[in-house]
Amino acid sequence: MSNPFLDSPDLSHHAANGGDSSSQNTKRRNPKLRSTTPLYQDDTDDEPLLGDDSLQGLSPKANRTGSSRMTATMTKRSNSSTHLLQALDGTDDTETIGTYDDFHTIDWLREMSRNRLRHRQISNRKKESFMRALKGLHDAWSGWLVVLLVGLAAGSSAGVIDIVTKWLSDLKLGVCVGSFYLSKESCCWGSTKMSASKTGEACPEWMTWAQVFGVAEGDHSSHYAVNYLIYVCVGLSFAGLAAILIKTFAPYAIGSGIPEVKTILSGFIIRGYLGKWTLLIKSIASPLAVASNLSLGKEGPLVHVAACCGNIFAYLFPKYGRNEAKKREVLSAAAAAGVSVAFGAPIGGVLFSLEEVSYYFPMKTLWRSFFCALTAAFVLRSINPFGNSHLVMFYVTYNRPWFLFELLPFSLLGVFGGLFGAAFIHANLAWCRFRANSKLGKYPICEVLVITLITTVASYPNPYTRIDASSMIAQLFKECGPVEEKNLCDYRDVSVNHTTYTNHDRPAAPLDEGVYTAIWQLVLAFVFKSVITVFTFGLKVPTGLFIPILASGSIVGRLVGIGVEQLVYNYPDCPLWASSCQAGHSCVTPGLYAMVGAAAALGGVTRMTVSLVVIMFELTGGLMYIVPLMAAAMFSKWVGDAFGNEGIYDGHIRLNGYPFLDNKEEFSHTTLATDVMRPRRGEDPLTVVTQDSMTVEDLETLVKTTSYNGFPVITSTTERRLVGYLCRRDLLIALDNSRLQENVLSNSRVYFSLNAPPAPFVVTPGEQLENNEPEPVRLFNIVDLSPITVTDRTPMEIVVEIFSKLGIRQALVTHNGVQDGQGESVLLGIITKKDVLRHVAQLKRQDPDSILFN
Repeated sequence: MSNPFLDSPDLSHHAANGGDSSSQNTKRRNPKLRSTTPLYQDDTDDEPLLGDDSLQGLSPKANRTGSSRMTATMTKRSNSSTHLLQALDGTDDTETIGTYDDFHTIDWLREMSRNRLRHRQISNRKKESFMRALKGLHDAWSGWLVVLLVGLAAGSSAGVIDIVTKWLSDLKLGVCVGSFYLSKESCCWGSTKMSASKTGEACPEWMTWAQVFGVAEGDHSSHYAVNYLIYVCVGLSFAGLAAILIKTFAPYAIGSGIPEVKTILSGFIIRGYLGKWTLLIKSIASPLAVASNLSLGKEGPLVHVAACCGNIFAYLFPKYGRNEAKKREVLSAAAAAGVSVAFGAPIGGVLFSLEEVSYYFPMKTLWRSFFCALTAAFVLRSINPFGNSHLVMFYVTYNRPWFLFELLPFSLLGVFGGLFGAAFIHANLAWCRFRANSKLGKYPICEVLVITLITTVASYPNPYTRIDASSMIAQLFKECGPVEEKNLCDYRDVSVNHTTYTNHDRPAAPLDEGVYTAIWQLVLAFVFKSVITVFTFGLKVPTGLFIPILASGSIVGRLVGIGVEQLVYNYPDCPLWASSCQAGHSCVTPGLYAMVGAAAALGGVTRMTVSLVVIMFELTGGLMYIVPLMAAAMFSKWVGDAFGNEGIYDGHIRLNGYPFLDNKEEFSHTTLATDVMRPRRGEDPLTVVTQDSMTVEDLETLVKTTSYNGFPVITSTTERRLVGYLCRRDLLIALDNSRLQENVLSNSRVYFSLNAPPAPFVVTPGEQLENNEPEPVRLFNIVDLSPITVTDRTPMEIVVEIFSKLGIRQALVTHNGVQDGQGESVLLGIITKKDVLRHVAQLKRQDPDSILFN
């Protein structure tokens, strides 16, 4: 690109499109983004990307003071015009010049060009004064400062959310006498330490609700009924309060937020989605939703919360707040911090941001994401929300290695994860589609209450579903010790040769009644969790997906681990493990199988690979189990991709109609640009601007009667040779400012070329230059003379690559020919990003009109 400004900032619409460009119609097409008029309007993202200086010749003030008399020389008139990029960075006219409109995508090339221009200006002015040098230094380290602030905010928010979530989750079961604000673990911390040797002794400071209301100790049925009733009522209250807060104050605080954050990072604009009210309400509603015992987690919403922190802090630094492309570098780092505090996995968070959500991820963003994730993890570790000096509730360590024969069950768990993921994605998307197209979507609070009622009523009888999912995962990951008394560790006693065992080893033993009870309880828990999560993910409350899927996978993994353990015990001479396992010793770790099963299920649902493995081994605190995790993750992805290579987040992006063009996806069809471009045969002709034959009134009428965001500039309507591309917003600014100049009238000719004739002047008796005719308007500087163009015979495979890799908004289609011995490009039509997305959807046999795009 020869001119740093000349990239189009807005989507070019044309008469042939036939689509509605208003965001109101867009919201009607997509129920999830329908405006619900919150009590408080979130306008954090509505701040204009503008500076504080003057327009340097294009501002109204400059024109009022400098255009009273026009000079007679063409040179001075030419020098009075300035690059509009500088004007955009310097105007105070927030009514006319602002950020991109809602539900539009940014122009990556234009935003990067603006940043390069800003950087050159700062570098060139460093030697002018000490303050200029200081400003340059501030610009250099502002990137590190903003990610530091984001990491501090994300870690602090996650710590508070974790503590409140744990307290509210325990509040369904009882209360700490004298200190109602403490969770059960915090309340019983002193009692647990003093009576560690007295197993089974109850904590006197913690009372169930039946005890609080004075139900007789011997009446077990009344005890159970009172606790059951309060469990259901408190859960309904929490879920209902979360849904009401969201509907009233922040409608965008629903869901996990990861599909939307992924779409925003690709360049889409959703006003208010990362705003201050969304941050506040989601931070309040997430603990309430999790504590209601709905089958959801807070880990996905933590990514959204961190992204909100990144968006808010970006506005403190003009380098990021005024440039949408640079802002997305901060949002990528914030997403990494969100996963870092969600799982206590800083490295996994960086890889998650790189692999799963980020669209543009340069090397400097990698380092800043790492620093942001590290800062967030350090803050969370300092807060210590779980009281175990670790970043997550289910941190475990295993002291036994895995053996080669176990790769077979690990791989089978991966196959299960792929099948489970494919089935879950299909069922959840089908239910969400039904919700959006039925009357059910009109009553979100009622749906939340009904699902919560079913969940709490069905969860309480089963001890594994009665507790929150994180606590259940912690139990399933944990390895049984020699003195464990839980049902899951209720093995029969066997004679032990104490000379060959340590105090931490548990000998191989057959199952006892407690384990059999735990097995059928876990089977029921898996069926219930898997089914209810299908209906829960997509409710109008913060719904994270990581923890429910990890819980379902860990249940299956633990059951498989118990089965393999008993096979080894009952058939010690089998050649597969005879050389690995010593007779009488337990060489199989069922908790490890739970971890592998959890990774396989999550990989099947999200289609994560590298970041998933790193997150899971960071959870265990060791590198010994990378190979089992890698085997499970790869088999899970292979099997899942056999049923469709779309993860749950990509599925929801497509379901909601977000204009996401995946730059990792390959396009292998044989269509041409002429098959996709508009206008097509029978459609209205393309709306264009001629370079020297239109007046100010013609252009004002054009922008008033059309809603297109850009116009190709051609030589004339007969030749149709392409000159460049003109953005609607830039044209409006230039026309408004030209009207403030003297002698510019409605019939003033507008020239979009260098070869514009000077205005006629006469000399008055006072030797002053006066204009005798309407002053021509020269708008050469606002035309992109080098727009992205393709020929009509360009394969769509190349066109899709151009759109996805360069992040452009539109490409002009030309036909190359020769006239009078010279080559020329005749304008035929235009291809917009929406046209590409619709074409890809048609080839995939999807609904092309579902694309949410202006």
